[in-house]
Amino acid sequence: MRHFALFSVLAVATVMTACSIKPKTSNETQKPKVTATDFRIVEDGGTGPYKAVMQEEPSLLMHTVFCPQDLEQFNAEKPLPVVVWGNGACYNSPFEHYLFLNEIASHGYLIVATGYMPKEDEPYNFDTIRSTSAQQIESIDWVIAQNADKESPYYNKVDTKHIVAAGMSCGGLQTLDNCADPRLSGIMICNSGLFINPSIAMPDMPMPSKEKLKEIKVPVLYMLGGNEDIAYENGMDDFHRINHVPAFACNYPVGHGGTYSQPHGGEFAIVATAWLDWQTKGCAEAAKMFVGDPCGLSQREGWTTEKNELLK
Repeated sequence: MRHFALFSVLAVATVMTACSIKPKTSNETQKPKVTATDFRIVEDGGTGPYKAVMQEEPSLLMHTVFCPQDLEQFNAEKPLPVVVWGNGACYNSPFEHYLFLNEIASHGYLIVATGYMPKEDEPYNFDTIRSTSAQQIESIDWVIAQNADKESPYYNKVDTKHIVAAGMSCGGLQTLDNCADPRLSGIMICNSGLFINPSIAMPDMPMPSKEKLKEIKVPVLYMLGGNEDIAYENGMDDFHRINHVPAFACNYPVGHGGTYSQPHGGEFAIVATAWLDWQTKGCAEAAKMFVGDPCGLSQREGWTTEKNELLK
């Protein structure tokens, strides 16, 4: 087992190294060049080649941005792919997922999460207004506008052709609610799926019917927590209905909470980053985790996988 674990770590390191755009020099990545006034450095910026920052942007209220600290490493030839994220329980803050999102950003991504930035000294107020599907659309609008704004630090640094909508639990439902947006290049559904029995859903959740799945036009990843995940049946039912776009489903036996709060987002961050590297950067090494028979992820301890005919 020790040999397998070592192999897994080395394999992941190889994928992350092969698929990340390299910084110009190691010294430059150590100099925070944060332009926002309200920000936090989380877990020393993550394990990726670009130390990340979590910050609020005055031009985008009720959202949290995760991105490399030094945006000068990116340009029109080497732009940042985008992830727009929706939170679990329809919370209006990514306080449950910020380690996961920060880690992904450190591998060269611009992530815009719905809701207020988590504060170390201010616990999230659960009684505040819930988030909505519309906030993901606001995130997409904002990144496209920032890329075109010559006064923005993100000017000509955003890959607007690679925008992935993603979310956990209620955030996954919000993502599916927005799945037909033509600006999307991918969809990532985490611990979620459209309800087989909508009567058991909590208030404020978007509740599209299963017919909504037909509106998906881009590759989709379902990442679930195994049989103990309350979203398992909904998510796997979604997956088995999707036969018109490439779809991949994977399960790790941790239940509905995933590994988001583990250091650097745990296993879920590793798999999500690999899928994003494949889908948004065309990384052949990352693709090996999801294609082939058997695929690489199926050989990784704890994971079970399934893919539809368009990925076989």
